[in-house]
Amino acid sequence: MQFSRNFMIICSALLLCSSLTYGQTASPPAPVAMTPTPTPAPAPAPEYVNLTYLLSVAGPFHTFLNYLESTKVIDTFQNQANNTEQGITIFVPKDDSFKGLKKPSLSNLSDDQLKSLILFHALPKYYALADFNDLSTKGPITTLAGGQYTLNFTDDSGTVHLDSGWSKTKVSSAVHSTDPVAIYQVNKVLLPEAIFGTDIPPTPAPSPAPDISPAADSPSADSKEGGSPSKALPSDSASHRVMKLSIWSHLVLAVLGGLVLLF
Repeated sequence: MQFSRNFMIICSALLLCSSLTYGQTASPPAPVAMTPTPTPAPAPAPEYVNLTYLLSVAGPFHTFLNYLESTKVIDTFQNQANNTEQGITIFVPKDDSFKGLKKPSLSNLSDDQLKSLILFHALPKYYALADFNDLSTKGPITTLAGGQYTLNFTDDSGTVHLDSGWSKTKVSSAVHSTDPVAIYQVNKVLLPEAIFGTDIPPTPAPSPAPDISPAADSPSADSKEGGSPSKALPSDSASHRVMKLSIWSHLVLAVLGGLVLLF
């Protein structure tokens, strides 16, 4: 009995020791490493658009560029192009458009009026050429010059026409059209009614087409009806010569026939 009790005590002690040893050696599972979510890269900033450079190299726009710089409107255009979400659309007249402008003249304008006229050549939003089809249905569109300075647009089979009241012109080419800046060439200076009034002179009627005279070698009506005398004479004289020759030939044959009968 003593041996059995000692054996049970020893077994219990061994079992307890083995349990403690397993509890010390077993370690909890390692925590799962969390993969950090990558932060999306910020969108690249739009490239700065230098309007002065574009207008200097794109075409014959030196007169318009001089007005932009002298009135300081170039700063307004640059800020609208590069620091707003809407962008800008500019209509640039060629140098010849200013040279052909006689009435009304820009030399009589005040500084504020001249500045408003240059601002009148831009819209405070980027418009691609395809956008003008919808824009033509919205009536007068306000320009950068303000509420009274509006333009009307019509789209004729892809050709954009502009009407300021005093000026009717069209977009002849796209100088630059990448969001947020669009620059379009026009053939006339845009003259606003807010400066020059609504007493617009009528558009002169087109000159009639010149009469086309008949070519020098084409026959006239008289020559077709009665014939040309100078050309008819040679044909008449030729027929007379043929008739005379025929008569003489008959006379010669008659004489020869008489001589044969005599001999």
